[in-house]
Amino acid sequence: MPGCPALRPTPVEEHVNDHLKRQLRRLATERPYQVVAGSAAALLLASGTGVLLAGADDTPAPRQTTNAAVAEIAPRLDGVASRAQARVGATASPSASPSPSATTAAPNPDLTTKAAPKQTTAKAAAPKPPSSKSLDYDYQAQTTYFYCGPAAVRNALSATGVGSNQDGLASRLGTTEMGTNSAEDTTRVLNEMVKGDPYRTRMIPGGAATRAQIDRLQADVVTAVGAGRGVVVNIAGDATDVDGGWHSFPGGHYIAVVGYRNNGSTVRIADSANPAVPAYWISTTALAHWAATRGYSA
Repeated sequence: MPGCPALRPTPVEEHVNDHLKRQLRRLATERPYQVVAGSAAALLLASGTGVLLAGADDTPAPRQTTNAAVAEIAPRLDGVASRAQARVGATASPSASPSPSATTAAPNPDLTTKAAPKQTTAKAAAPKPPSSKSLDYDYQAQTTYFYCGPAAVRNALSATGVGSNQDGLASRLGTTEMGTNSAEDTTRVLNEMVKGDPYRTRMIPGGAATRAQIDRLQADVVTAVGAGRGVVVNIAGDATDVDGGWHSFPGGHYIAVVGYRNNGSTVRIADSANPAVPAYWISTTALAHWAATRGYSA
């Protein structure tokens, strides 16, 4: 059965088709949103062409149907074009606004604020002690040959204004005919009589004082006498004072230090053994060696 003859396009249709092809080729090289908009225009043009062709064939054109279809499609295409354009614009724009985190981040105080320097208060230096000082004291010689300990403590206490007597102190010290045991006892009783327990015992156990022990004795004398307190020293053996006087106590003895001079390198001794020589000056070095194997209360 012979087939149906093929319908050839009219010259008007060929013209319109060629025009549409050229438009689509040109739009294909443009930006995406223009292609979408062009496609919408092409659809409208094609619809209009259909209307024209229908008029040429004297067939009533379905204007209402065609116009309704175009009206339904156009807003969708327009929306697609608008979104595509917005995406292209957001990508291509060099002046995009920074992210909120970049604009609202708090500044680093370590970078923007210089730390305030710490306020330091200089500690006041302690006043320098005088180069020499002697205490006012009430001298008393020992009343018995073994009361050197009570007499030395009494002479030292008199410099602080504390009244006492040798018998009462002998009882406190545990003094017997053998004398007073050690500087530990004199320290204990001095602290019982003087407010604040200021006295400490320093022992010099070797046969001779070391340089450090000499310096320690000198510093202790300056501190105690500077505070108005006498120092009690337990000595043994022989020593010579600065005037050449010789003092010998091979069995041991107690004396009181009631002053110093030359920054403590020389000290004043109140000695209860001989009322004819109640006081003399001796070097601190000689006194430290004199107290070797014994000690002192300062």
